[in-house]
Amino acid sequence: MENFKIIEIKKSIYADNDEAAKKVRSDMKESNTFLLNLMSSPGSGKTTTLVQTIKLVNNKYKIGVLEADIDSDVDAIKIAATGAKTIQLHTGGMCHLDAKLTKQGLDEIGVDDIDIAILENVGNLVCPASFDTGANKNAMILSVPEGDDKPLKYPKMFKICDALIVNKMDTISVFDFDLETLKERVLKLNPNIKIFPISAKTGEGVQSWVEWLIEQANSELN
Repeated sequence: MENFKIIEIKKSIYADNDEAAKKVRSDMKESNTFLLNLMSSPGSGKTTTLVQTIKLVNNKYKIGVLEADIDSDVDAIKIAATGAKTIQLHTGGMCHLDAKLTKQGLDEIGVDDIDIAILENVGNLVCPASFDTGANKNAMILSVPEGDDKPLKYPKMFKICDALIVNKMDTISVFDFDLETLKERVLKLNPNIKIFPISAKTGEGVQSWVEWLIEQANSELN
């Protein structure tokens, strides 16, 4: 006879986070604020994409950005220069934000005067995909230099996102990257995802992404 007890764990280890995420969504609904969780690997161009996005949105909607990084305030400085309300979140080594940390950031920045809040999550394709932040929608950025095989390596990230921004399209001629192959791989994982090829550097394609973002925000705010 075994000298140990077997316990069936039926409660999700993410249960507490899921409850906190529901609270974030409830708070955002009450304040009439749309929350977007933007994820990617490091160096994909999240901050540059946000700068371009803010330029096209900020004259119609009040934008707030929560910049999450393990350390430094480099990205927050760039975002603040656009005139958008900005706060820097230091995770102290954590590779993602969960719902409780997101709520803390939202409470600190104050959302009463914000229409669209954008959470720039920590650069990582693994951990952030597992934690519901309470956002209304999830979006991710994949840059051309990263390759078109990322959906094969990090399928969960692509499954949980509502939109995929393919950045740095201006460099596609110098990399072994096939956009149609990428689309095929992504749509097999998530048939409902919207895909936006852009160049945050030149502005190419950014308008289409922004139109989608505004459409999603309007559906939540109205």
